[in-house]
Amino acid sequence: MALTKLTQSLIDGTLVTSVNGNTGAVTTGIDLQSSVKTANFTAVANEGYLVNTTSSAITVTLPSSPSSGDEVLIIDYAGTFGTNNVTLTSSNNILGSSDDYSISSDNISVTLIYTDATKGWKVKSGANEGTSSIQQVLPAEAEFLVVAGGGGGGYWMGAGGGAGGLRTSYGSTSGGGSSAESNIVLSAETYTITVGSGGNGMPSNGTTLPSAGNGTDSSIAKSGMTTITSVGGGGGGAYAIFQPSQATVSGANGGSGGGAWSISNQSQSAGTGTAGQGYAGALGGNQGIAYGEGTGGGGGASATGVQGINGARPNGGDGLAVQITGSSVTYAGGGGGATPPTGINSGNNGGLGGAGGGGNGGYASTGNDDGGNGTTNTGGGGGGSSAVGTPASNGGIAGNGGSGIVILRLPTSEYSGTTTGSPTVTTDGTDTILTYTGSGTYVHA
Repeated sequence: MALTKLTQSLIDGTLVTSVNGNTGAVTTGIDLQSSVKTANFTAVANEGYLVNTTSSAITVTLPSSPSSGDEVLIIDYAGTFGTNNVTLTSSNNILGSSDDYSISSDNISVTLIYTDATKGWKVKSGANEGTSSIQQVLPAEAEFLVVAGGGGGGYWMGAGGGAGGLRTSYGSTSGGGSSAESNIVLSAETYTITVGSGGNGMPSNGTTLPSAGNGTDSSIAKSGMTTITSVGGGGGGAYAIFQPSQATVSGANGGSGGGAWSISNQSQSAGTGTAGQGYAGALGGNQGIAYGEGTGGGGGASATGVQGINGARPNGGDGLAVQITGSSVTYAGGGGGATPPTGINSGNNGGLGGAGGGGNGGYASTGNDDGGNGTTNTGGGGGGSSAVGTPASNGGIAGNGGSGIVILRLPTSEYSGTTTGSPTVTTDGTDTILTYTGSGTYVHA
């Protein structure tokens, strides 16, 4: 039996296949176009194209309503497909999938043939790469950081407020010591960004002792996606000996928990944190000592608050450093607790706010008894206030929690440029970073 020899060549701009030297016996029907394509274009069935991606990547839309046997030839004219890819997109399937595909090897030519509605376009031949000459284009992903507002500090022997909950997919670690979460798989829809506010410090009141305010939640939401919500930080607890019935307020639960105050064998609870977001606040000092030793620091994203006992300062728990913007920034530190007017810690400095925006706690010295505010757009907890004497109206002002923040990081090649809420837009390498300090949206195309 005689062997059959197949060869291919260009004759008058048309790619033909010869059988045993009989030129023209079988014709592919591909007509090579003379003009070089340097921008996105829609291909026509049975045409070949010289494509130059020296300046930028190019998207080729394959013919709509093709017939079985229709072909399209793509040739890397300048040898730059490896640097700037060609993306193949179609209203029909490609290799049995509705996804886009890319050509990303230099000096390659790829012939695609349309089969049927099920498999769609398939690779007929690929010089230098064979049938592996095209690769599936996976959906773009966005890395995220979502920090809620921090809790307010307690008033007059007030404990530190807990930091806002922190969730992130960037790096290896998220809040509360958990592993970083999965990225957001982007789709052509609107993503609603909510940035939570900080909670108010516990107010001075001669008849009641209201609770410090919790921070409010921050989130990223989209239709069909499980909303990414970080929980507001818990407000700090307090003990006011001159309030009615020696009122006490426990530290509140939250993204990170508010600290507590204990005195004269009267105990209260510290707030708990939320799993995967932050840690608990600390208990107050020795309960058996009049006026106690100090309060408890609020919890942070990476550590619990510090208990004010045996001379220790009731510091807030530290937050977490995240490099999603290209620089390392620490978020979600707990508020520091206050120290008392008398007792073991009398006159000592109040607790320090945790790294990541936590406010410092007050201490019993004239002019220094106010709790510090949490830093804006860090989710830091507010510092608890101390007192310089009696009655309780002489107590300092409790610190407010810091507002939260939401950050998205995605490939610049995928960034639509459509936002509301005026996020700050920066770049780092091949990525674009959207930093939301207030609520808004991102519309992905």
